[in-house]
Amino acid sequence: MTDPRYPTGPYVPNPFPDGSDLAAWIDVLAATPARLRSAVRGLDDAQLDTSYRVGGWTLRQVAHHVPDSHLNAYVRFKLALTEETPLVKDYEESRWAELPDARAGSIEPSLALLESLHERWVRLLRALGPADFAREFRHPAYEAPFTLGRTLGLYAWHGPHHTAQITTLRSSRGW
Repeated sequence: MTDPRYPTGPYVPNPFPDGSDLAAWIDVLAATPARLRSAVRGLDDAQLDTSYRVGGWTLRQVAHHVPDSHLNAYVRFKLALTEETPLVKDYEESRWAELPDARAGSIEPSLALLESLHERWVRLLRALGPADFAREFRHPAYEAPFTLGRTLGLYAWHGPHHTAQITTLRSSRGW
């Protein structure tokens, strides 16, 4: 049986992405907002307030989490591009998901935020060169720094991963 936490499979890092990997990942980021919007289209409040798995977030929380996470990533990219190996701030994503806006708020502002954010982020990413993707930041939870190229791979996985949590539940429930 497939683990409902990881309907697309767990993240497997590519520590040495090449130009074709980066281009493909940027294309995935460009498509993520439309795919997430499509995944939640037509869901009513009761469906949005359904957990995608036992003990998991609701679909509403997932829809709010993706832009929250990608906004943090975007800031990390900007910091790494403008500072020398900056230490970025971690955030408590599970606690963010429990805040009132994520628990009960309309998902439309988060979908619009994701669209605008990705428009900016993809424009930036498509203008970067190999040296830019080799730039690094430090995360307080890890010893080794992260390159922007490796981090791009994580976020190219992240959006489809959460979108699949929604579409998998929809499919299993016949929504």
